[in-house]
Amino acid sequence: MIALITGASRGIGAATAKLLAKNGYTICLNYLSDDVAAESVKSEIIQLGGRCILVKGDASNEKDVKTVLETIDDQLGSICLRVNNVGILKKQSRLVDMDLARFSQVLNTNVLSYFLCSKEAIKRMSTLSGGTGGCIINISSGAAQSGSPHEYIDYAASKGAIDSLTRGLALEVCDLGIRVNGVRPGFIDTNIHADGGEPNRVARLAPIIPLRRAGTPEEVAQVICWLAAESSSYVTGKFIDVTGGV
Repeated sequence: MIALITGASRGIGAATAKLLAKNGYTICLNYLSDDVAAESVKSEIIQLGGRCILVKGDASNEKDVKTVLETIDDQLGSICLRVNNVGILKKQSRLVDMDLARFSQVLNTNVLSYFLCSKEAIKRMSTLSGGTGGCIINISSGAAQSGSPHEYIDYAASKGAIDSLTRGLALEVCDLGIRVNGVRPGFIDTNIHADGGEPNRVARLAPIIPLRRAGTPEEVAQVICWLAAESSSYVTGKFIDVTGGV
């Protein structure tokens, strides 16, 4: 079993890679720039007895994405699991204060990466193309439903697009042996909040979360792994909210 995870050098991506490795998957970690963090995740997977390769590249760049998948073809074999996890977040801002460059970068990175990576994965998984089927799991966000007013409307809009992509794609490829589902994390304790300018954001918002705490990357990873497993074989085109009750 071979899994490709984007945005895998930190947070939810890293936690998912390690848990999938424990469950017997061979892992390809795709990351953009942090060599040290990626090597650390790879080292942990190897220490667990797993197999892992690193492929650096921009998941929103078509040439890079093709290179990543071709590397998997050459070094590992046929992919059966694709976890789309790339996501960038800019400083908290009202929409009226955002410029076009920011809005475009967030949407291009967060949406195009899922489109490109899913397209290449489908070519390999599809039973019409000689593949044996597989799973695509898209990491969305609770922001897709809340809209993130006064903070990250651009990020929320990108995740809303991912929700639509997930639902449509699931119905499009269900006859090809491929299941597509989404996971919507909420207030998860990762360093993405520092990217948004408020490292302690989840602590500030904990009182409004029904479970009164932030979630962990490992809790999200457990849901992703269930969606990848045979135990969820009758689930496609659906979303699981990991939001502490929000």
